[in-house]
Amino acid sequence: MKLLVIDGNSIVNRAFYGIKSLSTKDGQPTNAIYGFLNILLKLKDDVKPDAVAVAFDLKAPTFRHKMYADYKSNRKGMPEDLAKQMEPLKEIISAMGYTMLSSEGWEADDILGTLAGACGKNDECYIATGDRDSLQLIDENVKVLLATNHDTVVYDIDRLKEEYGVSPKQMIDIKALMGDSSDCIPGVAGVGKKTAGDLIIEFGSIDYIYENIDSIDIRDSLRNKLKNDKDMAFLSYKLGTISRQAPVSTDLEKYRPKQPSENLARLLARLELFKIIKKLELSEADVTDFKAEKVERPKAEIVKNFDYNELLELLKKNKKAYFCFECDENALSGLAFNVDNSIYHLDSMNFNFNSFVDGFIENEEIKKYTHNSKKLYSVCINMGLELKSMEFDTLLASYLLNPSASDYEISRLVQEYEIITPEIDGEAEPLLKNSADILCLCEELKNKIAENNQQKLLD
Repeated sequence: MKLLVIDGNSIVNRAFYGIKSLSTKDGQPTNAIYGFLNILLKLKDDVKPDAVAVAFDLKAPTFRHKMYADYKSNRKGMPEDLAKQMEPLKEIISAMGYTMLSSEGWEADDILGTLAGACGKNDECYIATGDRDSLQLIDENVKVLLATNHDTVVYDIDRLKEEYGVSPKQMIDIKALMGDSSDCIPGVAGVGKKTAGDLIIEFGSIDYIYENIDSIDIRDSLRNKLKNDKDMAFLSYKLGTISRQAPVSTDLEKYRPKQPSENLARLLARLELFKIIKKLELSEADVTDFKAEKVERPKAEIVKNFDYNELLELLKKNKKAYFCFECDENALSGLAFNVDNSIYHLDSMNFNFNSFVDGFIENEEIKKYTHNSKKLYSVCINMGLELKSMEFDTLLASYLLNPSASDYEISRLVQEYEIITPEIDGEAEPLLKNSADILCLCEELKNKIAENNQQKLLD
């Protein structure tokens, strides 16, 4: 089995500090969630794991705090904008079907170590983290995917030996001597990274060094430093050793991903993570179907073989038109109208098309509801037509409601506002699908604009 174990806190911190501030229109920060999910999906593509586990730390003290009161005492609290993202992120991870693990009294590192140790000779384990402490877990069948500022570096036994000159277990010895200021692990005062590395490369372990402290060939000043802080060195070794005994299940079968929740698309849409929705190949229906469970979803019928002039008369009678359009550089090439969920598709190849357009565009009595009126105005000017009675533009309305969005496609807006749209039998081309959705979208955005007192600005 191929197991991917993710250091949740480490990766989410990388994402939070590595991606510029992102938030929803309501002010919910999302940069850490967005970054974490992108990393998760890339890891999934690269590793192609059979099983996935995501480990998170808890706020409670661990056995290391009981061993050494100052352990991690310099750590500041989680930034508020990151803290606000943790629960939504965990909800999404769960909805994606992945298992999350935490254990009071133990760190996420210990969970990584326990699961890595649970992998047999025929298994492969990949540990995704931004923390070099996990390099001690490398084995014949265990690799560490270390997230750096620029990319992810794959560490195996050979890569570690090449870079550090030691075995994975000897990384603990190096840390025991040099300490770790970020975790308040004391080490030996006056011994830095290079000296610690040189000592372990030459002598192998702190056990050997202290057993032969009076005979090994080192400077007397260094010998005295080692002697003075012998207890701290061995304490630091214990503090720096990742446990493989965390109380979590070591049955790797339990970490096979489950089917994604029906709720997943809605969770992502509420956080406006539409690029993630696309990457996961979730559809508009995945977002809105949950809402339609107790409400019958309306049907939209595509009308065939209709008379263009009769449609124009119907629009005049209704005095309003919900429609979408297609165009080339200079002229309209297609129109699609939603009249009480009957969809009419007009093609420029029909010889009645131009006369319909003339009669529709310049008719003052037909109030017009569409998406991207700016483009429509421009094309009409090129066609020598005056666009009259433009009543509502879903593109402008959605921009006013959420000016920082990355795009304003109708399909995205339907997801963002969780709109129950008409169902069309069979596959419909985008123009027809958009025209089916435009009526419901107009009603929703009109209400939102009114709630925000933005009607005058929109007009």
